[in-house]
Amino acid sequence: MDYSGDPPTLAVDCGGGGIKASVLDASGTMIAQPVRTPTPYPLPPERLVGVVADLAAKLPEAGRVTVGMPGMIRHGVVVATPHYVTRSGPRTKVLPELMNAWSGFDMQRALEHELRLPARVLNDAEVHGAGVIAGTGLELMLTFGTGLGNAMFDGGRLAPHLELSQGPVKWGLTYDEYIGEHERLRLGDAMWSRRVRRVIDGLRPMYLWDRLYVGGGNSRRIVATVLDKLGDDVVIVPNSAGIVGGVRVWSLPGQA
Repeated sequence: MDYSGDPPTLAVDCGGGGIKASVLDASGTMIAQPVRTPTPYPLPPERLVGVVADLAAKLPEAGRVTVGMPGMIRHGVVVATPHYVTRSGPRTKVLPELMNAWSGFDMQRALEHELRLPARVLNDAEVHGAGVIAGTGLELMLTFGTGLGNAMFDGGRLAPHLELSQGPVKWGLTYDEYIGEHERLRLGDAMWSRRVRRVIDGLRPMYLWDRLYVGGGNSRRIVATVLDKLGDDVVIVPNSAGIVGGVRVWSLPGQA
């Protein structure tokens, strides 16, 4: 993909525990050290817009903004988000008023109004995947962090989002609950890594991907004995892809 002539991009990666941002040049290289802040709770939409604006003020001027955030995002509009509707963060009480506030919130338009910049708002795993895909064949992105993120690309084109994290996997648990950060801390890296392998082995016959990318903050926690058994079609990618993808989403087919 050719990024020549693209303006600097403010790329923001919104997670359940932290929000980080940087500015990238047309090639996807950071031109400023990333800035980060803990994700504040409770977090109504307007507060997240304000957090992004505060981070932007600490960085060089950009010509556009990309935000990746958890949940089902369609055309920049939040259909549902799993963590930001809670009182104090993941696994705490869900507040109905926050569910109502986030449902149907046009995050893309709100950011464009606040920052006076063109914006793209996507699921965070979609932005992450855009930073690493080769653009050929069926490529799946899984991110392991607070929960499980996912995105699928066919020939470099982003497929409609499926919120895999909310699907049941075992013992009545969702993927978020089964493989998320809370379980990693409870089980320890070795046992948690075996769960990662079970998840990947279970998804392989469903997707029949050409390549699976594994990223997110906890991908580095997968122990070596499990990494060796994941298969040649699985690639571990750096968590920085969640920022670098902020440039590349603008060149994805169908995203212009």
